[in-house]
Amino acid sequence: MKVGILGAGMIVHDLLTFIHQVDGIELMAICALPQEKEKIEKMADEHQIATTYVDYDEMLKDDQVEVLYVAVNNHLHYQMSLKALQAGKHVICEKPFTSNVQELEKLYALAKEKELFLLEAISTQYLPNVLKMKELLSEVGNVKIVSANYSQYSSRYNAFKEGQILPAFDVNKSGGALMDLNIYNIHLMVALFGEPQHVSYQANIEKGIDTSGIITLDYGTFKAVLIGAKDCKAPIMTSVQGDQGCLVLDTPANNASCFKLLKNDQSEYEYDEQQGKHRMYFEFVEFVKIIDEKDVERAELMMQKSLIAMKIATLARQSAGVKFPADDQKEESYHEI
Repeated sequence: MKVGILGAGMIVHDLLTFIHQVDGIELMAICALPQEKEKIEKMADEHQIATTYVDYDEMLKDDQVEVLYVAVNNHLHYQMSLKALQAGKHVICEKPFTSNVQELEKLYALAKEKELFLLEAISTQYLPNVLKMKELLSEVGNVKIVSANYSQYSSRYNAFKEGQILPAFDVNKSGGALMDLNIYNIHLMVALFGEPQHVSYQANIEKGIDTSGIITLDYGTFKAVLIGAKDCKAPIMTSVQGDQGCLVLDTPANNASCFKLLKNDQSEYEYDEQQGKHRMYFEFVEFVKIIDEKDVERAELMMQKSLIAMKIATLARQSAGVKFPADDQKEESYHEI
């Protein structure tokens, strides 16, 4: 799998700490803004990346690049993924996949038309510990209540309060606590339980953006509460409570480094299927398999999970009155589940 990287931010630095451990990946190119030229040249030198670009259109012409990894600000995901698909490249796009579900549906339709792979880089869906949690759901009996809290005070919030609007808190760049942190909780719910019957979001909104908030999901026989906050902190904790026991995860849903099963008979079991590997390692192992083996069925399964997650995120924002510029581009309102 010959990969071109678009972006030079924190997530790309994270990627480069482990990507050479993944068999089957060749880093062919990296592209960023002209003012980041020196930065990406240094990254290319240190990580054996063949070519650097400061013009995205030029990288898209590179025949050596087969797959584009899109790792830019949220509001650019749709546009950059669209251009890559139009250029005949497979796409791996960082979370959140797009600004709303309508954008994702358009990309999905184009990818199918061109017979290209379109995948979301969302670690939660691929983590062995999350898959193990799903396997153990029967151990907690009938699920009654799920709660997930991913609250992490952001240093950027200090700047935000002083009037400096950085992308993480910029409504014009599809920012906010939901899209940054609670999206992981959403994906965890989709991985474990699929699509809910109803979605609502009560958010703390400043300058048009949600700095923190609470999503409630109604699954019929049980309810889930998802908390995401960038304006305050709390212990990170997820619990799946059933009438026979409880699954407890005390690390973020995008990491899930270990978890416990607590039974009503007071027995306790601890699980860690990930052996200390980087949280993003597992998704990229799967991406190589899907693309190299042309596993359309697996790609379709993961796309359906991404569509549900983006549908939940879109409905949640709508219910809280948080509107992105991308929402004005939609052809029709997206209705409640």
